[in-house]
Order: sequence, then C-alpha cells, then structure tokens
Amino acid sequence: MSDTAINDRVGGASAPLDALSGPLHALAGTGQSRSDLAAGSEVRDWITLLKPRVLSLVVYSGVAGLLVAPGHMHPILAITAILCITIAAGAAGAINMWYDRDIDAVMRRTVNRPIPAGRIAPDSALAYGVGLAVFSVALMGLATNWLAAIVLAASILFYVFIYTVWLKRRTPQNIVIGGAAGAFPPLIGWVAMTGSISAEPLMLFAIIFFWTPPHFWALSLFAHADYARAGVPMLPVVAGARETRKQVLVYTVALLPVALSPWIMGFSGWIYGASALLLGLWFLKHAWAVWTDEQDEAGRSLTNDLPAKKCFKYSISYLFILLGMLVVDHLVLT
Repeated sequence: MSDTAINDRVGGASAPLDALSGPLHALAGTGQSRSDLAAGSEVRDWITLLKPRVLSLVVYSGVAGLLVAPGHMHPILAITAILCITIAAGAAGAINMWYDRDIDAVMRRTVNRPIPAGRIAPDSALAYGVGLAVFSVALMGLATNWLAAIVLAASILFYVFIYTVWLKRRTPQNIVIGGAAGAFPPLIGWVAMTGSISAEPLMLFAIIFFWTPPHFWALSLFAHADYARAGVPMLPVVAGARETRKQVLVYTVALLPVALSPWIMGFSGWIYGASALLLGLWFLKHAWAVWTDEQDEAGRSLTNDLPAKKCFKYSISYLFILLGMLVVDHLVLT
C-alpha cells in the first residue's frame, strides 16, 4: 500500500474528537471548572488515568496477536493498530477510574489516584476517556478494517459496562467473567491483520481469560483488606482466604491445557508447546505453594501471604514469556 493511500485512510480520523467537544463536558458534573483542573493537575496525572502499568501487557498481547496472524500489513498501519488498542485500553481505564472514584478514595493503593486526590475533576476524566475511546475505534476502522474496530469497541464496552458497572461491585465472580475484558487485545491484533475471526485468536483469548483469575486472586489474597474496606466483593472478602487459595489452584490447573491448545491444535510448533508446558508446571508449583501456605484456623496466612505474592509476580512473567515464545515459535518454524 502506498504512503498516499495510508494517509488517505487515517487522515480523517480526528473528526470524531471534534464532534465530542460539546456533549462530553455535560456527561458528569462536579462544579469544578476545567481551568481549576488545569491548575491542579500535571501531565503525569493524565497518563495515570490510562493505567500505564496495565497498558504494557495490553500492548504486548496485542502485538503478539498481530505478529502470529497470517498476512502482511504496512508497518505504519500495524503501528497504528497497536496504538488504537493502547488508546482504547487507556480510555477504558480512565472511565473505570471515573466510575470507581468513590471506592478508590477509601483504598490505600488507589487513594492517591488523580480523581480521589482532587487533581483531576471527574467530568474531565470522563470526557477524556470517552473522547479517546471514540477516537481509537474510529481510527482503527479507518486504518485497518471495521471488524477490528467493532471488536475494539466491544472490548471497551465490556470493560466499562459489564465489568466496572455491573460485575465488580456485585459478585465475587467479577474477575472470572470480567477477565474477558483483558483477553481482547490479541484477538483485536489478529482481526486487524486478517479482517476475520477464527479459532486461533480465540485460543489466545481463552489463555488470557483463564490466566486472569489466578493472577488477580493471588493479588486479592494480600490486598483483601483494601477490597473489604471499599465494599468490593472480591473472593477473599466473600468466601474467605482458604476458598480463594483453592480457586487459584483450580484455575491454574485449568489454564495448563488451555495454554497448550495452540500446540495441540497445530497452530504452533514444539518451541511454544515445550515452553507452555514448562511455564505451566512452574505456575502450578506457585499455585500449590499458595494452597499449602501456612494458615490459621480461619485460613489466614501466617507467612504474610508470601506464596501469594510470589505467585502474583510470577503470573505476570508467565504471560509475557508465554506470548513471547508463541511469537518466536511463529517466526522460527513458519
């Protein structure tokens, strides 16, 4: 594709933002003017609204989905697709912070976020999130294909309305069902490249879906006091630490065959298969340590949740290495 054609495809994507300037300001009122906001906030606060630590995994998994998909895309369009995934995830994070500003204000690890700390006004945060969301979807459609844009929009809507608004404050299964929100990026990357949905990207979706519960429940074991204070029904708060440890182990066991499915189904080769097996067994070792952690009669850890902290830390490395080996396998064996 020529550079002129690329410019033609992406050149008009800023128009949706211009159309948003009027209605966005009225989406949520707080009585604080935008001039007051500008005086009290910094660039880093606006970046914080995007949840940059979460974005690293979003970008990485989106790139993995794009790289292992069949076909070819102009590098500028490929970068644009990943940029759209990144902006969309950040937009969803900003809207999440707007909606959760009340519980963020009572949780120690979130109390200093820009909205509860008073550095950014809620209405401005919402306008920022919605504007970025619309822009990312429009640009994805113009730069790649509209199926990718639809899937991207679905990921934003799922995270905001299904997870944030509906599930998070109502059920301890919020992480299980809501895990789908974080599983979209590799699927979007694949669709951006191919313009279609097939079994292969759904396997990648399933891997992240099953990875999410043991990852977040390990975190919740040592952060349960924060969730209890905020009234969020995370599993340790509702069912107790012992049940949470069991579920960490159960979902880690379930993750192993799911992670091996690309190799089992012939989508990947032995490099990925061996890596998925070894990484999964090591994940099981950590999950078993969480389950057998020294506990009191109520199931509370007597080791300051050290195994859960190690499991949480490893789970991040697990997904990064797993997806990385899938890309390596694809580049070496195909």
